Amino acid sequence: MNIDNRHCKERSNNKLKPCVLLCTVLMLVSGVVFGNDSDTKPPKHFSFGVVPQFDAAYILAAWRPILDKLESETGYKFQLTGSVNIPDFENKLANGIFDFAYMNPYHMVKTSRNEIYKPLARDIERLLYGIIVVRNDSDFHDIRQLDGKYIAFPAPNALAASLMPRAILTSDLKMSIKPIYVQSHSSVYLNVALGRAAAGGGVQKTLQQQSPEIRNALRILYTTPKVAPHPIATHKRIPKTVRMKVLRALLAMGERANGRALLRKIPISKIGVASMKDYLPIQAMELERFSSDSNSDTPTDTMPPVNFTD
Repeated sequence: MNIDNRHCKERSNNKLKPCVLLCTVLMLVSGVVFGNDSDTKPPKHFSFGVVPQFDAAYILAAWRPILDKLESETGYKFQLTGSVNIPDFENKLANGIFDFAYMNPYHMVKTSRNEIYKPLARDIERLLYGIIVVRNDSDFHDIRQLDGKYIAFPAPNALAASLMPRAILTSDLKMSIKPIYVQSHSSVYLNVALGRAAAGGGVQKTLQQQSPEIRNALRILYTTPKVAPHPIATHKRIPKTVRMKVLRALLAMGERANGRALLRKIPISKIGVASMKDYLPIQAMELERFSSDSNSDTPTDTMPPVNFTD
């Protein structure tokens, strides 16, 4: 009797095994087809980081209306995620904190090497270049006069305001400078205006944003070559359907007068599609030698700059 019962249980178990196997296969297949396609049900909330060239109040005033417009056009939600300074922004980029980010071209080149971020859109009318400013009443009239002088920069990896000028001064012109990093473009201009640095690196747009007192106290001594400007980029985790929907909304903004007015505050004069081909000339500059990842240009001087916290 015991043998018959065991035999019956074994037969029953054998009959169940194919059913269990079939159910398992169906579950796996349904999971692949319906549950694991990130483009099928894309997320609805995204973080958006902006390189802090300007003070926090200006960034909020410039970007929040744009993100509000994107929300109404796409149905997605965008949270403007702030950064204390450019190094903090770079750290968040490296760790993939932002879903979308407006970054400088060197950041784009750097993050693209690990395929962390991909360019989405950029200004296709305006090119980016750096400036070196001095006090209006200074005796500096030739860039070579800055040899051996303190020069303020917003951050080591600020492309046009720091990397390109330092590369030109030290590599091309064989000058010896004393770089000091003061966390923002506004701090650069303030340090130069107060005479705490002989000169400072920046860009035309941030200089224009300064108060008349600061702006009128300075003059441009030197400008760098021009390169493709800051892109809006997306993290690699963002589904293609989301990328394309946001891109279409951005391009549509550029077609309307009120949208163009909002984009000019970033500043983007004419928005268009961006690709990594746009940034190949920057790759060729080999600016890694002057980045914060390199020890070749670490300032050793201890002169305390005036830090202007916006």
